[in-house]
Amino acid sequence: MGHWRFRALGLLLFGLGVAACSTTMTGRRQLTLIDDDRMDAMGLAAFASLKQQGELSRDPMVNDYVECVAAAILEVIPDGAGPKNGKWEALVFDDPTPNAFALPGGKIGVHTGMLDVVTTPGQLAAVLGHEVGHVLLRHGNERMSQSILADTAVSASSVAAGTAAPEYERLIVGGLGVGAQYGVLLPFSRKHEVEADQVGQIFMAQAGFYPVEAITLWQRMAELGSAAPDQWRSTHPSDETRIARLRANLPRAMRDYEKARTAGKDPRCVPPVVYE
Repeated sequence: MGHWRFRALGLLLFGLGVAACSTTMTGRRQLTLIDDDRMDAMGLAAFASLKQQGELSRDPMVNDYVECVAAAILEVIPDGAGPKNGKWEALVFDDPTPNAFALPGGKIGVHTGMLDVVTTPGQLAAVLGHEVGHVLLRHGNERMSQSILADTAVSASSVAAGTAAPEYERLIVGGLGVGAQYGVLLPFSRKHEVEADQVGQIFMAQAGFYPVEAITLWQRMAELGSAAPDQWRSTHPSDETRIARLRANLPRAMRDYEKARTAGKDPRCVPPVVYE
């Protein structure tokens, strides 16, 4: 790395005000150049923009269903994880695209089209557990940090202040995981997807959802083939690999599930009849 790259890295660390490394809840070391407060601010701004551009569902049954599943997942996430105020918001977008996402700052979005793909509360719990897992594992921060280092034209000050050029604003939003709406999406890596799958399966089990449903979800994705959402059917890892890893994670998830059921956790989230 040349002198100018070291200088650029120094400016990034100074401008973003963080150490270059952190540790995920799984114990993996990761590169995170962006302060959590800045990530939350970008997530909130992206979510506000999405609400302005999109149309929210007004169907009370759909909203109650998604909120029920989301609340069950959020109840079991580690203390102190997520937004500093501890408040999350889950909204349903009236959009036929089969998509769901979670953003730093405690925001969750589910498209009505996703409810055509996931047929049970357990499958939706697997989706939301996965997406919340990406946020709590700081995967957006990690992939944005990697992209920033790879493109030193993105200055530390502009990212920290939220004044990056339009093309880099799209890159930043893409790093948050909602780039499909902006024409750009930074793909999660294989290790990110594996971590989110496994952590999400644990979350759903601890919430009282049958963790086998995470496997069922990916079996359904495989059956849907090209009709399944592209963002969810990432080629790395393949559906088969995800299923195998979720099966390997199942004994631990089942132990958590048994404890949750013994403790009386039994989410009774009712899918809207229109999507059955």
